[in-house]
This record gives sequence, structure tokens and C-alpha cells, in this order.
Amino acid sequence: MARHTDVAFRQLCKEQGADVMVSEFVQSEALIRGNAKAWEMVDFTETQRPMGVQIFGATPASMAQAARQVCDRVRPDFLDLNFGCPAHKVIEQNAGSGLLRCPALLYDLVKAVKDAIPDVPLTAKMRLGWDYESVVAVEVAVRLEQLGVEAIAVHGRTKEQGYAGEAHWGYIAQVAAAVNIPVVGNGDIKDGAAAKRRQAESGVSGLMVGRAALSNPWIFNEIKAALAGQGEITPVITAQKRWDAIIRLSELTLEVHASRLGSRDVRWMLDRLHPLTHGLPGSRKIRDRMRGCLSLDDLRRLSAEHLAELSVTE
Repeated sequence: MARHTDVAFRQLCKEQGADVMVSEFVQSEALIRGNAKAWEMVDFTETQRPMGVQIFGATPASMAQAARQVCDRVRPDFLDLNFGCPAHKVIEQNAGSGLLRCPALLYDLVKAVKDAIPDVPLTAKMRLGWDYESVVAVEVAVRLEQLGVEAIAVHGRTKEQGYAGEAHWGYIAQVAAAVNIPVVGNGDIKDGAAAKRRQAESGVSGLMVGRAALSNPWIFNEIKAALAGQGEITPVITAQKRWDAIIRLSELTLEVHASRLGSRDVRWMLDRLHPLTHGLPGSRKIRDRMRGCLSLDDLRRLSAEHLAELSVTE
């Protein structure tokens, strides 16, 4: 997820049980131009492996060139192609889920990338189709397997649906039944019980968590426990646990970005920290108080103050 799942947030998720992770999606042309921000977005640490890098674009030659550069420079365990983003600025480039309107171009793009990186596993992330009048997930998945794609993640909504309504796992199940490569299901996995139910009803090989992890990075271990039959009850996330995660993500973010920014001011990262405050008593007031924090020590003091306030009221 762009602007959220950077190397720091991924490390937090890894520490909480994430098995396989993928970078923020990056525009192929930006990588070819040598854009520093774009290359920063595909960075990862050895502890985060197995790790994939996700790129997007609409020109086969550019996608192939970017794929080869990424694989030569950062050596991901796999390269992922984005055919799922519904954002207007991506669609207007005919990229992301916009390519589901023109499968022929999508296939040309996949073939070009596969030819450019025959030595690196190639995967893809896609939606069901442009809208429910043109669901193409099964036929696209079958063709991707023929072209050498080794795994497919399917989000159970269309481009037109955006993130509204429910994800339709029946279509994901159809994709899983149609191909012989792993299919990873994505959409509305908010807890361990949902993960267990979705896997059972769809027959997917794996599950992908996206937005839910922003406020609940503990979800990965919760899902593992549920799938292993160790319980499906959503665990209580205490205020202490949330503050520990806020401080940990702050530390990791400073480790990654402080030298580039030339500052250890934490105000610029508050939008990244805010999702973790959801569930804290008085979370809105806490977010207001966080705006007055300039340093990591300020955040630590606020954490101690808030936890002390809660202990008094209990």
C-alpha cells in the first residue's frame, strides 16, 4: 500500500508474524529515470525475506526494463505486477486495474517482463475486472499461468467497486479452481475467524492482508493461530500493546529515514502512526496530543502519561 507499507512498517509486520511481504507499488518509468524516492520504495532488509517488489505501468518495454533493473539491483525473491490498483491517477495511465479492460496489452506486458527476468519468479495482483458486467478474473488468471506467472493474488472487488461493499470470494474461489498455481485471496480479512472462513470456502493457497494491518499488525499471528486451530477469538489489544507498537514503528521509521531527512523530528510521520491509535481510549484526543510531539522522547512521554491516566481511571 503506497505511503504506508515502507520498509519500517513491513519490519513491524514481520515481527508480528507476516510470512511473505510485498513492497509499495512503484511506477516503472520512475525506476527507469532513477528517481530516488522510487528506489527507496523498493528497498528492504534481509530479515524481511521472502520479499517481493511490486511495479506498475502500461508499456511492455518500460515494465520489462524496470523489472530487470529491480532484480539486478535489489534482488527480490519475486517480482509482482500490479493489475489491481483502482486509483484514478493510475487508471488514467491505463495501468493497475485499468489493464483489465484490455487483456491483450496486459498479456503483452506480462510476456515482456517474463522474458526480461526468466530467472526470477513472477507473480501478479489483480481485481475481478473493471465492473461486474466484465468480470475477467478467471480467463486472465488462466492466461497468466500459461505465460509463466507463478502465483496470483486476487482482490475480490472490481475496479468500479473500489473499496466499497464486500469482497466477493465466490469469484476468488473460481480462480483458485481454474489454475494450477497458487492463488492468494485478498479482501475483507479483518481477523483470524474471517481468514479461516475465507480459506475454507475458497480453497486458496494463501491469504493476503492489506488495510487491516495498518491498525492491527498483530493480525498475522492471530490468523496463524486460527488456521492452526488454536482459537478464533480475536485477542484483546491493550493500550500498552498499542503504545508499544507506536513507539516501535517510530523507532524503525527514524532508523530508515532520519539520515535522508537530516532530522529526527517525528511530526512528519504522524499520519503513519495514527492508524495504530484506533482502539486506544480517547484516541481522538491522543491524536491531537501527538501533534505536539517533536521527538521520539516526546512520544514516549505521551505514552507514559496516557497509560498512567488509564491506570487511574480503572
